[in-house]
Amino acid sequence: MSGDGLLFEVVNGLMEREDWEEAIKTPLGVLPGGSGNAVAASIHNYCGLQPMSGEDLLVSCGFMLCKGLVSRLDLTSICTASNQRLFSFLSLAWGFVADVDSESEKYRHVGAARFTVGTLVRLMSLRVYQGKLSYLPAEQCGSYSSLEQSTESPTDVSQQISSSSDYSDSSPCTNHPLRNFCNSNNAPKPKRTNLSQVSVLGPPDSLLVPLDQPVPAHWTVVSEQDFVLVLAVYQSHISEDLIAAPASRLEDGVIHLIYVKAGISRAALLRLFLAMEKGTHLSTNCPYVVYVKVQALRLEPYSPKGTITVDGELVEYGPVQAQIHGSLARLIAG
Repeated sequence: MSGDGLLFEVVNGLMEREDWEEAIKTPLGVLPGGSGNAVAASIHNYCGLQPMSGEDLLVSCGFMLCKGLVSRLDLTSICTASNQRLFSFLSLAWGFVADVDSESEKYRHVGAARFTVGTLVRLMSLRVYQGKLSYLPAEQCGSYSSLEQSTESPTDVSQQISSSSDYSDSSPCTNHPLRNFCNSNNAPKPKRTNLSQVSVLGPPDSLLVPLDQPVPAHWTVVSEQDFVLVLAVYQSHISEDLIAAPASRLEDGVIHLIYVKAGISRAALLRLFLAMEKGTHLSTNCPYVVYVKVQALRLEPYSPKGTITVDGELVEYGPVQAQIHGSLARLIAG
């Protein structure tokens, strides 16, 4: 019984085991007891139930656990510049959303309302972040040889998703030794060992190249370099009352990438988040909002200061890349 933070710890703990392939298949159950409870709200949404929060959501999830129906869950491998490797089940955020997540910690005593307070505070001092964003659209995965380097693509992306579960031996982990390190805000930071002695655990990231190399030519490179936020999500909700990716499912094998370009007004950004409460923000036709389904991405911040969060937890600020791995974990989901 917890929020999303403890589940983040558990998932990464299982992926650090030598027998990670079997360990990560242990069915995990969620009873929402935090301030965000995004996974619990997402599961509730996937079951077609009416939106709930607080104690009502807790009771509903309790009934789901009693049913004991196990579903598969996608995990996203996230690699940082210092060779950390994390496994994420919820989101990767940079900019406005990450700032609200981290800065609202001081309002945790008000529960889920901390995010509303944090949003209003950050809106009063809206920031612009410089960086480079690249991604591999879901429709292009598996068709690399016939593709040329492209610029920003339209927001309407094909629903066809690669179903292959085979992993190539080619991985950025072979050149940059990685190990899974859980970096919770509420946990002491782990001591790093000699990288030459660190083994690579988890499936290879066959779609990624090392961070010190350019992205493959068939990736899309976003032309804009000024952003208000970049949000990569793999569940429908990012909190109890915010539906960031209404089309998302537990094992759709897709990262739902949303980014907001600089130039959006405070009023328009506020309307965007109000629409997100109903999951209608992607149909507002706001010219500053871009949505695309991807299977891998790379984010390279240029701004000297900023915040990046993974599943709501602070991680090292700097270049980061991610690849989704379909149906890797198991979750009790009604």
